[in-house]
Amino acid sequence: MQARAQRWGRYLHDLQDYAAVAQPLETVGTLLRVTGLVLEAAGVRVPVGSVCEVQCPGQPAVLAEVVGFSGDRAYLMPMGELHGLASGARVVPRPAPVSPPRFGAENHPWRRSEDRGLHLPMGAGLLGRVVDSHGHPIDRLGPLQDVHTEPLVRRPINAMDRDPVRKPLDTGVRAINALLTVGRGQRIGLFAGTGVGKSVLLGMMARYTQADVIVVGLIGERGREVKEFIEDILEEEGRARSVVVAAPADAPPLLRMQGAGYATAIAEHFRDQGLHVLLLMDSLTRYAMAQREIALAIGEPPATKGYPPSCFAKLPQLVERSGNGLAGQGSITAFYTVLSEGDDQQDPIADAARGILDGHIVLSRELAESGHFPAIDVEKSISRVMTAVAPKEHLLAARRMRQLMAKVNKARDLIQLGAYQPGHDAELDTAVKLQPQMTSLLQQDMHERAALDMSRAQLCRLMQH
Repeated sequence: MQARAQRWGRYLHDLQDYAAVAQPLETVGTLLRVTGLVLEAAGVRVPVGSVCEVQCPGQPAVLAEVVGFSGDRAYLMPMGELHGLASGARVVPRPAPVSPPRFGAENHPWRRSEDRGLHLPMGAGLLGRVVDSHGHPIDRLGPLQDVHTEPLVRRPINAMDRDPVRKPLDTGVRAINALLTVGRGQRIGLFAGTGVGKSVLLGMMARYTQADVIVVGLIGERGREVKEFIEDILEEEGRARSVVVAAPADAPPLLRMQGAGYATAIAEHFRDQGLHVLLLMDSLTRYAMAQREIALAIGEPPATKGYPPSCFAKLPQLVERSGNGLAGQGSITAFYTVLSEGDDQQDPIADAARGILDGHIVLSRELAESGHFPAIDVEKSISRVMTAVAPKEHLLAARRMRQLMAKVNKARDLIQLGAYQPGHDAELDTAVKLQPQMTSLLQQDMHERAALDMSRAQLCRLMQH
């Protein structure tokens, strides 16, 4: 009884401390100007990243996020339609949550959190569902069940605490398994122009990759592709263990960026539970374009091809959140598609992505037009962790096949003109002889699964000739 009385005494003491300390009043701002995508408000004093409601009489409230400020003016980016807003609308910051003292806890007074950012649904109830950037279901299957809210922004993992990439991952795609072996926890880019089969390749990996959970982020793509990807490419086999976050091209730029962050946060949630997650994001370029729209709208100067410096700072912040977790925890293996405008591999976003990812897979328009699917250009592609996850005989066979393919491609003009004569170059003779088998090895039907062990064995047998 005495211990219980002491705990009650401490609890009442905490309440007295809370009553004795003045709590700051919440400020309410006023909407002054709407310029393009930017809302300008006065009287709002909250940190960048905070969420506010813009309230206009007779109109539904519009959520907006603080993205910058100048003096006493705050710049906000809306998360919805601006139709109906008028000058003088109230800008109300989202209330900061207050945590009461725990009964019997030592040194735990009342606290007002500074976290005014978004808290979105997380949990096993997301599996098999399609949600938007706010976590609202858009698949007409009813409200989400078995979920709770968590902050969208998480504390990054110390690089020294992460597990290294040491285990191979079976993607079910023969060309990747054999010549571009992926490791569990790797971040790899899928570089492609339009119409070369990147969505089909993503669907193959979603259905066949050995992962506990698949998180798909469809960021900035055509709205028509969302349903087609889910029904025709992902199919029931992949959808049952998947979470799809859709932020189509007509969504405001802030929602497109938020969709990418939400998909990554969902993957982090399942990784922290010890699960192995496959994150497929289509596309990283649309994420950068959304950031470009926001940055230019608030006055940031353009740099490379119209992209402000903040675009190149945001990319690694997003990509570095994936990967292996702490020792003994789960992993996030991430595939990010990167659109090469005009098939230009020197596009600034493509060039920046190559530097922060653990490898890149290049899809060739020439191969796609010739009916070669998946249209993976092996010579221009690389997996930077393959040497750490593949056995020595596999590495030697893959290197040998790359050499033979380079020989054939270098002599292609001579072969097509009929100027090639066997017997002058033994290495080229071998390459020409094995070319049909090498091409067959790299081709695969979208409904065919090629296991890692079988792909490796087939490559090693071919290179023994």
